[in-house]
Amino acid sequence: MTCEDTAGGRACPSPPVAGWRGWTCRAINAHPDELAAVLWGCGLFFFLFTSYAILRPVRDAMGIAGGVRNLQWLFSATFAVMLVAIPLHGWLNAHVSRARFIDWVYGFFIITMLVFAALLSIWPTSPWVARVFFVWLSVFNLFVVSVAWSLMADVFNTEQARRVFGFIAGGASIGGIAGPMVGAAMVSVLSVRGLLVVSAGLLGAAVYAKSRLLVWRLGRDTVQQAQSRRRPVAGNPFTGFLLVARSPYLLCLGLFVILLTTASTFLYFEQARLVAAAFPTRNGQVRVFSMIDGAVQAASLLCQVFLAGRFARRWGVAGLLCAIPLLVAAGFVVLAIWPVFAVVAAVMGVRRVGEYAFIRPGREMLFTGVAEDVRYRAKNFLDTVVYRGGDALSGWVSAALIGATQSLSVVSLVGAVLALAWAALGYALGRHPRGAR
Repeated sequence: MTCEDTAGGRACPSPPVAGWRGWTCRAINAHPDELAAVLWGCGLFFFLFTSYAILRPVRDAMGIAGGVRNLQWLFSATFAVMLVAIPLHGWLNAHVSRARFIDWVYGFFIITMLVFAALLSIWPTSPWVARVFFVWLSVFNLFVVSVAWSLMADVFNTEQARRVFGFIAGGASIGGIAGPMVGAAMVSVLSVRGLLVVSAGLLGAAVYAKSRLLVWRLGRDTVQQAQSRRRPVAGNPFTGFLLVARSPYLLCLGLFVILLTTASTFLYFEQARLVAAAFPTRNGQVRVFSMIDGAVQAASLLCQVFLAGRFARRWGVAGLLCAIPLLVAAGFVVLAIWPVFAVVAAVMGVRRVGEYAFIRPGREMLFTGVAEDVRYRAKNFLDTVVYRGGDALSGWVSAALIGATQSLSVVSLVGAVLALAWAALGYALGRHPRGAR
């Protein structure tokens, strides 16, 4: 039996156990004393992504309702809201303990879900409610996922992350499958208002899963670590930006995020145009987006269970961060030659599956074992402001290219070049001593 470095020092894993617990530990590559925490972590992401995945098709339909030609404005509005939200997030981080931070963030979004349910009861077809909802859910998505991964990087150390983050991310994929199924099956019965209430309840379940995960971690912390977890993260509302600005490594990671969003936005705009033309009603758009999301999440789950862990052991973090950009670059070349919906959907699927199963776990591994201000402030700045800034910038570039050339092929060729740069940067980040540790 070998010992490993844990958050509380050097410790030896528990001896093997028999029965269902032993089988489960072997299946998910967890030690027996970690099993409860890994399952609660997986559960947290299941509840979180089921909540979000129910509403993602609604957001996409709302974006179309607000006007496909206005999508770049919606992306810019999201970025502007992020610029306001991130200092508030930083202020809250400085005044609320790490152990209670998720409660406040998720509680805010639960309340706003119920507010939108009320607004849609009063103005069900208002384009302005649709636009505000689109921006709100785009902010919701990044904040709730970012703080959840910050918690995981806080609770698990680097060695544990390499073993169990793939399985924990699988909870997101299962939720991503369940959410679109619920949305597609129940939108006609519950309406969009009812789906918002269901999503609020699921987000509350994610808060409970977080509390159980922290009970496990606090039971293994030293006295000093437990006290630190009950204190806010030191800094001011702009600490995240300053940490990124002063670190060449974090700046490169920010550029990696921008290139990721560029590939996504180029594909998203074209998908929205084609769906708007083919499905004129909001419920029809919700159904088709739900089916696309369900297929993406099913493929993501298969990759996480059968491929991602083996791939990570063979190729490391560098492989996780550069393989998908290379596939996306090839997909853009195919799209330039054959610009039809099937190819757009396939390349978009590869990009999303790859982000869920490969890129996101690889990125989160970079934040294990780092200082808490980097984990909670710099990381959140990258995951929110930089991510949505990349969305806004690439949205305007895509709109300008389409407006000037009226050609998806030109946009695709530009996307291929940028995806190659994305792949090269991912490889460099993964090979850096901080990423390869």
